[in-house]
Amino acid sequence: MTKAIEKLRPQNALTVLEQEMEHFMDKFFGRRPVRVSSEVMIPSPDLEMLDKKDEIVVKAEVPGLDKPDIQVSVDGDLLTIKGEKKKEKETKEEDYYFCERAYGAFSRSLRLPVEVKADKVTANLNNGVLEVHLPKAEEAKGKQTTIPVK
Repeated sequence: MTKAIEKLRPQNALTVLEQEMEHFMDKFFGRRPVRVSSEVMIPSPDLEMLDKKDEIVVKAEVPGLDKPDIQVSVDGDLLTIKGEKKKEKETKEEDYYFCERAYGAFSRSLRLPVEVKADKVTANLNNGVLEVHLPKAEEAKGKQTTIPVK
């Protein structure tokens, strides 16, 4: 019996490493909660940032949260969204098969691409989506200038 010896191919090793890193990142940043000691933390909300003509709009998925559970703040060019998902009530009489719902606090901060009018920022919560409207400062609004080509 002869055993085939496979050549070490760097691209194969890199592919395996890449798959392992993706798996690690999915577990760490994925939609499932991450267990930290005995506490379970809920994942940060998925965000979407849009650059409109006069404002920046940030949308965050925050299902299961009510308005009092969410805090939005702007400090210079940093937008911070904080929230906490609380358990409805302690259930002692029911037996669970399993529970994948996570409870706890999150905080997510992101840098804004332009200067905004912090005193004019508004936030609305509708069907589990938080929408933050950040009006651009006058200096940040793009002024189109035609450049002659010579």
